[in-house]
This record gives sequence, structure tokens and C-alpha cells, in this order.
Amino acid sequence: MLLYNDHPELRDFRGKRRREAITAATCLTEALVDHLNVGVAQAYMNQRKLDHEVKTLQVQAAQFAKQTGQWIGMVENFNQALKEIGDVENWARSIELDMRTIATALEYVYKGQLQSAPS
Repeated sequence: MLLYNDHPELRDFRGKRRREAITAATCLTEALVDHLNVGVAQAYMNQRKLDHEVKTLQVQAAQFAKQTGQWIGMVENFNQALKEIGDVENWARSIELDMRTIATALEYVYKGQLQSAPS
């Protein structure tokens, strides 16, 4: 006596459904893996682009730092030149004041000699 569950047609039907389920699960798994691989590949490409951009930015930052250092040096040299000009200007004023003092003294002496000279 055959039980209902052991019927050959039912076993064939269950086997066919099992194979279909396995095939469907395999297709789903492959689709999921493919989808994940696309995402991983895109993430990898994005990471490579970011790495390249970081290297470029580092090079540009180093160049900017070097250029900024040169600008700072130029400004410091300019400030030193301005200080020297100021020093020369102060020296010239001091000499000019001394010369005016001497000129005034000579003029005073000359006028004093004219007044005291016998006519």
C-alpha cells in the first residue's frame, strides 16, 4: 500500500519543484553577488579617485606652502628695506639739523663781527 506522500508522481513533482527552487535560489544568489560586485567595484574606483585627489591636494598644498614662504621672505626683506630707508631718512634729518645749527651759528658770528668791526 502506497501512502499519498510516497506517490511517484508526487515525488517527481516535489523533485522538480526542488530543482526549480535550487535554480531560482542560485539565480538570486548570482544576481545579488553581481549587484554587490558592481557596488564594490564602484567603491574601489571611488577610493582610487579619492586617493589620487588626496595626492594632488598634498602636492598643491606643499607648493602653496613653499610659495607662501617665499612671499613671507619677500615681505620681510621689504620691511627691512623700509627700516633702512627710515634709518637713512632719520640720519639725513639729523645731519640737516646739525647743518642748520652750524649755519645759524656762523651767521650769528658773522653778524657779530660786522657789528663789532671798526668803521
